[in-house]
Amino acid sequence: MTLDPPERLRRMMSARSVAVVGASERPGSFGWRVSTEVLRSPGLERVHLVNPGRTSVLGHPCVPSLADVPEPVDLVLLGVPDSALVPALSLAAARGDAGAVIYGPAYGVRDEVVAAAGQMALVGAGCMGFVDTTTGVRAIGYLERDPLPAGSIALVTHSGSVFSALLRTHRRLEYSVAVSSGQELVTTAADHLAYALSLPQTRVVGLVLETMRDAPHLAAGLAEAAARGIPVCALTVGSSLRGQALVDAHSGAVAGSDAGWEALFAGYGVHRCFDLADLTDSLELFSIGRRLVPSAGRGLATAHDSGAERVLVADVAERLGVPFAELAPATVERLSSLLDPGLEAINPLDVWGSGADTEELFGGALAALADDAEVGVVALAVDLVEEYDGDESFPRALATLLTRTEKPVVVLSNLASAVDPMAAARLRGLGIPVLEGTASGLRAIGHLLSPPPAARPEAVVDRARQARWTERGLGDWAALLEDYGIAVVPSAVVGSADEAVGVASALGYPVVLKTAEAAVHHKTEQDGVRLGIASVEAVRTSYDDLAARLGARVVVQRQVAGVEVALGIVRDPLLGPLVVVAAGGTLVELMGERAVALPPVGRGPALDLLGRLRLWRVLEGYRGAPPADVDALVTTIVGLGQLTLELGDHLAGLDLNPVVVGPAPTPDQPAGGAVVVDALLLPR
Repeated sequence: MTLDPPERLRRMMSARSVAVVGASERPGSFGWRVSTEVLRSPGLERVHLVNPGRTSVLGHPCVPSLADVPEPVDLVLLGVPDSALVPALSLAAARGDAGAVIYGPAYGVRDEVVAAAGQMALVGAGCMGFVDTTTGVRAIGYLERDPLPAGSIALVTHSGSVFSALLRTHRRLEYSVAVSSGQELVTTAADHLAYALSLPQTRVVGLVLETMRDAPHLAAGLAEAAARGIPVCALTVGSSLRGQALVDAHSGAVAGSDAGWEALFAGYGVHRCFDLADLTDSLELFSIGRRLVPSAGRGLATAHDSGAERVLVADVAERLGVPFAELAPATVERLSSLLDPGLEAINPLDVWGSGADTEELFGGALAALADDAEVGVVALAVDLVEEYDGDESFPRALATLLTRTEKPVVVLSNLASAVDPMAAARLRGLGIPVLEGTASGLRAIGHLLSPPPAARPEAVVDRARQARWTERGLGDWAALLEDYGIAVVPSAVVGSADEAVGVASALGYPVVLKTAEAAVHHKTEQDGVRLGIASVEAVRTSYDDLAARLGARVVVQRQVAGVEVALGIVRDPLLGPLVVVAAGGTLVELMGERAVALPPVGRGPALDLLGRLRLWRVLEGYRGAPPADVDALVTTIVGLGQLTLELGDHLAGLDLNPVVVGPAPTPDQPAGGAVVVDALLLPR
């Protein structure tokens, strides 16, 4: 699978000819910074400087206007006020220039800028520009280290300050291409991702995003990265109500909803980061560290020089869901022979006893952990502080370990401010990531250990079924669900007490009565449900009460028992309809969590959805309860995913709550199934 970036974008990023409009040699000015940087670009063949008041800038010839540049150029750098952007871009587009960078905000002229750019590629507005180490182009509006170390990370960020910080960090982050994309008036993050993936040097992608301006193209890029085994680490902002408002005020973009990001990233195996520390540790881990050995387990093993910090790491790892490997008996025996008396051979492992023979002791312990089949990643979890006595035991033990195992080896520090930068640099030079924080480092390791996402099913639409329901309308939700293979509890709507008694007798007791009035959306909150009705008299009494308070239309249902799950469809403003899975009934408020997915949903992704919820423990059989019929629930989720694919654009929302999941089949009883008990369907 390959995505071809737009040709003009490719020309711009691999520019051989550049024009700087607004070039200056006044130190500290914007035009001076842009000119200085572009003249440092090792890949450029021709640089044309433009300033109406100069004949030379920084010792290079200067022409008065872009019109005087003797050739169409690959890249125009616009160091001009917003008021001059439209005429400058109009001229560049007319000349056939391929692309441009707009550093300023283009306040009040954004629509005019887009129109003036025509078919040009355009970075910005409101950006820092870009650097491409693979082609030797430095198109940034401030002075940066020279040369920039070339590497495997492709960075695309809406934030200019994040762009600057990640280029200047002391960490070993080395880039194939780094783009500050700003407002993305023309060229989007999806375009930049496609370009980055076209570079053979790119092995890791980092994204910092406020919104997705081209969701289908972005999804296609993420799909290609997943297919090629290129990890993508993404940090999004604007998930809170205040954050969404700030995104709108900052760039005029509609912030991506958290549900939308979750669904998109889960669908394509994107490693979601929650802050810059998490992103930085993850990028370093994937870019300079080893990948998992396919035959190894997916558990972490850590060796510590502190009992208390070992407990801290165990606590944080459990909270983050990072699994520790269960050590084999042979590994336990091997460790026990190394450790000082009083230390237990368990994972996480406290190695520090008397402090004698540190290199030999830690080297042996780390090697034993690395040799265990269930261990996927080995971490020396020490603070890597500066050693005033010159002790090099830890670095030497790690260097030796690299020669004894093919598995990923990392340092996990609990305190970034205590890390010895010289020691860290030496280890990073060996290809050993030094992760600078308990939570951020463990999240990065968790990303590395996470299994690849289940394959997404092909989006196949049943056109006849789709047309049938769009023509007849979506009012009969029970028939609609059953047409998609989703079981609905036997029931009937009645208009009198006598009808209610007749239906209850036909269904068999116990039954449930609840209001069927369309105006009542939340039946429980309006006391519109009666459970466990086991006699004719109770049916009459319950019907009369509901009819008198809420209306004559009442539904009578067979009562079913099992685990209650909530399923539904919600609309994301950027991605459209999404499938939602959550705990149902009273568990909704108790657990307060949900998982979302892009439609359609295959059986593997449906299981992944359930596994992301604490509800999974209930479905497995919590505290002696029988396990639920997960297979039937997965079938229901798959059917809902297909309904979402085919009819989601006709729905404002769909809430199936509860879906009751009966017991899993046993030799003595058939499967309990999964049936929808109630639904709320809101057409668009």
